[in-house]
Order: sequence, then C-alpha cells, then structure tokens
Amino acid sequence: MDRPIRVLVAKPGLDGHDRGAKVIARALRDAGMEVIYTGLRQTPEQIVNAAIQEDVDCVAISILSGAHNTLLPKVVALLKQENAEDILVVGGGVIPDEDIPFLKESGISEVFTPGTPTEVTINYIREHVK
Repeated sequence: MDRPIRVLVAKPGLDGHDRGAKVIARALRDAGMEVIYTGLRQTPEQIVNAAIQEDVDCVAISILSGAHNTLLPKVVALLKQENAEDILVVGGGVIPDEDIPFLKESGISEVFTPGTPTEVTINYIREHVK
C-alpha cells in the first residue's frame, strides 16, 4: 500500500466511555495510520456513512455497553449493503469470550479484549488490510 492505512475508530450505542477508544486511536496514529474518531454514541448507520465518506480501510469499534452482539453485526451488514465489505472490521472492549465466535461468524474479523497490547491490534490491522 502506497499510502497510510486509514482507520475509523467508532463508539456505537449508548456507551459513554471512550478512554480505550482514544488510547487505541493514538496508538494507531503513532504507528503511522490515519485515524478518524467518530466520538461517542454513534449509530451503526452513522459509523458506516463515516467509513464510506472517509474512504477508510478499517473500522475499529470500541464497545463496553454489552450491546456488541447487536451493534457490531449491524455495522457489518450495513457495510455489505453499501458494497463496502472490503473494509476490515475489528472490535474491542468488554466482550465475553463466549460471544466472540458469534461476532466472528457475523463478519467481525477480530476481537480485542481488555489488556490486549496495542501493538497486537496494530499488527493485526497491518496484516489484514487488503
């Protein structure tokens, strides 16, 4: 790729905690990626619209609210409707281990739980962006 990877960091739903999203956004930026942060309380539709408008390579969704099994698959479905399934979608936050297989089956490429080193996320995005 002859340009920096573009990543949209998104906070869906009613979750009002964005410390983790800001930490990962800064780490991605420091790793040379272009980062767009949506801010708090975004709908899946807003996230997808921003991803398409910003022509991103990856959507990184941070969620702590417990609505991950609803909101994350909705983002993937909306990207598919917009013929944007080439955008890598990863998730992170407080997500129980037993929910991760469902999220991956729903199109989330990888799920990063609390304590995952930022370098792991950075390397995953670098290796999986098409």
